[in-house]
Amino acid sequence: MFLGVDGGGTKTAFCLIDRAGAVRARAVAEGAYYFADNGTGGVEHVARVLREGIDAVTKDAGITTADIAHAFLGLPGYGEVPGDVAALDAVPGEVLGHGRYACDNDMICGWAGSLGAVDGINVISGTGSMTYGERQGRGVRTGGWSELFSDEGSAYWIAARALNVFSRMSDGRLPEGPFADLLRRHLALTTDLEVIDVVLNRWQGHRSEIASLSPLVVEAAGLGDTEAAAVLTEAGRELALLVDSARRQLGFTDDEAVPVSYSGGVFRSTAVLDAFTTGLRGSTARYELREPLFEPVVGAALYAAKLAGTPLDAAALAALRSSSEITTTENHHA
Repeated sequence: MFLGVDGGGTKTAFCLIDRAGAVRARAVAEGAYYFADNGTGGVEHVARVLREGIDAVTKDAGITTADIAHAFLGLPGYGEVPGDVAALDAVPGEVLGHGRYACDNDMICGWAGSLGAVDGINVISGTGSMTYGERQGRGVRTGGWSELFSDEGSAYWIAARALNVFSRMSDGRLPEGPFADLLRRHLALTTDLEVIDVVLNRWQGHRSEIASLSPLVVEAAGLGDTEAAAVLTEAGRELALLVDSARRQLGFTDDEAVPVSYSGGVFRSTAVLDAFTTGLRGSTARYELREPLFEPVVGAALYAAKLAGTPLDAAALAALRSSSEITTTENHHA
């Protein structure tokens, strides 16, 4: 049995698969982003989330943690604070009761799921954004430098720009479009300036709360809001730029066909996906855009099997493919 854990800014997904490619159990817990915007904070928050989710999937599958041959845990923010890596690495062992596991950034879950862990590049756009790619055994990450000054094309990035659009519409610096009224009703604003109190005081600027506004931008664009549509188009272009930078760093030449896929809830927006696709096609490089094979949490379980030295064979992968729901779920803190 192989355990995959895909930690995200909003939620953490858990999945157990067996050697035949059957999904034996799933569970979902709260986000494992352990920096400033969760209620507990710190590595202790990660430990609590992992314990809750692993207890749930093992109970559902009717096994104990001793029955898990190997686990891979993709954690948001992993590797970004070098001093925390040892503590994060130790947490799963305390929950599992053994050392048959590995931890890394959750970007690997998206890549392993979307491309089936083959050479190529996956771009993640959920609460945050980044890309991860591999070529000939070497991995490269681009993007994901935090919501404060990066995470281009992410749900947070989209929402933050849309809030700026709202302020401009309210001032009359931009013509008012459908987004303004959608936001007023969604937040039950008594005055437009109350948005400052909501975002800065009530939400304390928390990234997940702000990111949760991004569906309103998609809705507004669908209602003909040109400013909202422009934000989504820019998001897709930014995500394409992340892929292109990863391609160059990995050493793919312009003549090589580079497999590219995607994961994360932002890609549910047709406008973002279309702009992303257009951005790739406008490059001098040769990109082969592929729909995601598996969702990130299944990718994490597949990667666990690979790390154990017993990757699923073709028949097992086919069985898993036929039984899995293909969704682009929230991932990274990217």
